[in-house]
Amino acid sequence: MSSKVIERPTDITVPATSLWAKLPVIAGGVGALGTLATIGMMFGEHKERAFFSYLFAYMTVLSVALGSLIFVLIQHVARAGWSAVVRRIAENSAATLPLFVLLFLPILLGFGHLYPWSHESDKILEAKRWWLGADLGNHSMAKFVLRAAIFFAVWVGLSYVLRKRSTAQDALVEDKEKRNTVTLSLWSLSAGGIFLYALSQSFAAVDWLMSLQPHWYSTIFGVYYFAGSMVGFYSFLALAAMALQKGGMLKTAITTEHFHDIGKFMFGHTVFWAYITFSQFMLIWYANIPEETEYFMVRMEGGWDKLSLAMPLIHFFIPFLFLVSRHVKRSRVGLAIGAIWLITVHTLDIFWIVIPNAGAHHGPPAGAAHGAAGEAVAAVGHAPHLSVALTDVTAFIGIVGLFLAAFAFLMKKNAVVCIGDPRLDESLAHENF
Repeated sequence: MSSKVIERPTDITVPATSLWAKLPVIAGGVGALGTLATIGMMFGEHKERAFFSYLFAYMTVLSVALGSLIFVLIQHVARAGWSAVVRRIAENSAATLPLFVLLFLPILLGFGHLYPWSHESDKILEAKRWWLGADLGNHSMAKFVLRAAIFFAVWVGLSYVLRKRSTAQDALVEDKEKRNTVTLSLWSLSAGGIFLYALSQSFAAVDWLMSLQPHWYSTIFGVYYFAGSMVGFYSFLALAAMALQKGGMLKTAITTEHFHDIGKFMFGHTVFWAYITFSQFMLIWYANIPEETEYFMVRMEGGWDKLSLAMPLIHFFIPFLFLVSRHVKRSRVGLAIGAIWLITVHTLDIFWIVIPNAGAHHGPPAGAAHGAAGEAVAAVGHAPHLSVALTDVTAFIGIVGLFLAAFAFLMKKNAVVCIGDPRLDESLAHENF
């Protein structure tokens, strides 16, 4: 704990004249146009690509909101002091999760286009039918929808209670006994919340992303999506904190020391993503099991091979070498460059997961043999050639816009920093050694 004089921030509300005050309308308008344009194209000539474009954008932006939620949970469980000045950013980002319930509806609309197991059947799919739960007779989505409802109930419930109790602390600065009671309840809730989050996030990744290619499976895929979520979230946190300061808020509260720590987490989760990604690839490729290798085979042709080979460089080696420097993490410009780079490559990663499935039939037809990798490779359908479609752009702009609008709206409703957190003084005095 530093001995320097601690001054509580006074610039803790969104100025009426700042861009932050106008962002809900501006971003909301742009987001609504982009989303409606994409939904409109779901009924046109290129409707199948539109559904995949929408899912790509949805899962990319959702990953940031989910990363925000687990960040808040971890900070409470760890009794973290350094993060008190930036935790409200994460709380408000996580509190946008109800928006994603509404935005999930177009995915249900495109259920039959996105998930081949809803209308196809073979020996492998039948073995997975207990989980997938699709009745080929009437294309039932019952289990899929039920699980989605459970996932959203967990996420929305946790994000709502965490934010509500955190903002309640703001009114209890003078009543330390009641404030401590709320703080203890946050710590207790978060301990169980991490367990619920881990299960729900992993199974959601399986349902919404891994089952796009239903013959394939990976027991580490949920962790893979989690790793990417954390890379995306910490990059967003760095940029949001800088944008708040540009808007006239928390100019002295969020210091170089806090940005340094955010940069450490950006660096650390980049390494974690690389570790999980390589572990998944190495084990699948070495085992050479047909149902598993088909995932990579469809991404080794049609231009996807170039992106596949580039990912280790752009998603690991470049950011690793850039962010390893202490000077970069303590520089606003350097950290902003790193954050923009990581958000971009994280977006490309989700694009690489989703879009190759558009228009492709993966896996052998019913009754085909699965005895050798060569037979499976021959049976795997071709992914569409690597390209960026108009729907990719409109969907991404649409969902990003709606997310930013909801986030900015929530930032306006309360103080932009956790002024009631008992560890705020510790956070204000935080230093790296």
